[in-house]
Amino acid sequence: MSGFETLLPRPSRVDATGGRLPLDENTTLDGDPAAVTWLREVLVAATGLPLRPAADPTIRFRIVPWLNGHLIRVFPDGALVEAQDEEAAFHAAQSVRQLLGPAAFRKAPIGDRNWWLPCGVVEDRPRFGWRGALLDVARHFMPKDGLLRFVDLLAAHKLNRLHLHLTDDQGWRFEVKRYPRLTEIGGWREGSRVGVRTDDVTDGRPHGGFYTQDDLREVVAYAARRHVVVVPEIDIPGHSQSAIAAYPELGNLDYPLPVWPLWGVNENVLNTEDSTVDFYRHVFDELVDVFPSEIICVGGDEVPTVQWTPEQAQRRGLETVPELHGWFIRQIAEHLGTHGRRAMGWDEIAEVGPLPGGAVIASWRGERAGVAAARAGFDVVMCPEQKVYLDHRESDRRDEPIPVGTVHTVSDVYEYDPIPADLTGDAVRRVLGAQANVWTEHLDSPRRVDYAAFPRLSAFAEVVWTERSNRDLADFTRRLTEHHLPRLDAIGVEYRPLAGPHPWQTRPGVPGRPR
Repeated sequence: MSGFETLLPRPSRVDATGGRLPLDENTTLDGDPAAVTWLREVLVAATGLPLRPAADPTIRFRIVPWLNGHLIRVFPDGALVEAQDEEAAFHAAQSVRQLLGPAAFRKAPIGDRNWWLPCGVVEDRPRFGWRGALLDVARHFMPKDGLLRFVDLLAAHKLNRLHLHLTDDQGWRFEVKRYPRLTEIGGWREGSRVGVRTDDVTDGRPHGGFYTQDDLREVVAYAARRHVVVVPEIDIPGHSQSAIAAYPELGNLDYPLPVWPLWGVNENVLNTEDSTVDFYRHVFDELVDVFPSEIICVGGDEVPTVQWTPEQAQRRGLETVPELHGWFIRQIAEHLGTHGRRAMGWDEIAEVGPLPGGAVIASWRGERAGVAAARAGFDVVMCPEQKVYLDHRESDRRDEPIPVGTVHTVSDVYEYDPIPADLTGDAVRRVLGAQANVWTEHLDSPRRVDYAAFPRLSAFAEVVWTERSNRDLADFTRRLTEHHLPRLDAIGVEYRPLAGPHPWQTRPGVPGRPR
């Protein structure tokens, strides 16, 4: 095998010519793109080779603006990597790293070995501009080092969006300097429900944590160097009990609430007072100061309206209580517009009144809302729970840990296509791409996130990178099994084996709710 047939995601075109380019103490690496510095750092660490800069380097990177994507050409005496821009150069650098084998993903040399690149040509470009993953850090907090590691894993798969779910009923993770109680009180809960239960029993173990604004600026900068855009989410007006626990005047009840220790849809939503809208305008002011992403997610999903009244709706000139949901979203979306940002929301926001121009719909309950939004001229990110929710169970085995939702095997994820069959014409161009969502009600540690996300996220990466006509499940399975899982092993990812969980990955006695 030439080595080019190991790449994941699968490239647009590969032409293996035979032969090798050896790498040794005299090999040099240089070029204009910033990706060269990143590649040198990771390869010097893994190989122990100096890979010094040079005027006429062995491996040369350069920007060629008229290219579409990147082009890698390897000869027995050198390699030339050309890319249309800095992002394409970074993707090319990831491919070069893959071509060197799994040991290139370690952080230190593991012994004497010969390093070489296969000779040939790789031409490649992404199918979609939005290739993302959502990570829920509200239900279970991910420490900063784990978050940075997750960014690296996205980048290694050429994914370029990290949708960071920062707030929910169970925890508030974003430091707001104007409202410190959001993290002092809203940042932790007294216990957590374990599994899926019908009672209110929790484990009684306090859980919490939050990121300072400087922590998140660091994450944003770290991700940007890897061409990953961090898209933050502050969920409103539902999924807000942690904020209400910190500032009871945001809620609808005349008694205080704790940060919610349970899972599911919660009736305790924000009230519709002007003071509450102003509160969140201030929150989003601080959010956009930390996150440069053009798109900011405002949530908008699962909003019960039982605590709102017809009188409140009438005061806003609305005919029905549910319209308050859309009214609240519009206030914040329009405020984001004053910052030059676009609001993104879950697909419920497409059902509760007119949307501001530039709004993006995340189609999670299926594909219908996304299809309708695209036809109406709105941009769409596809993330249907029936296909790409990675907290859902991976098989129907009895030992699958905390089995919730429907079965999504690696093959199931690989067979998904973000463009619905009945979406045609100009509406197709409204699909920005897709993202796989990692919700963490039942993922209480980075180890559990590894198990749920991988290798299904590896399959998803090929879905959003590689043209459907160039994808092949049997070939993907071979590359995954023979070459990519060893890369994940080298990184230290505790993924789910294809044959089923290791004994220590199971959760005996913890109830789930399979569908």
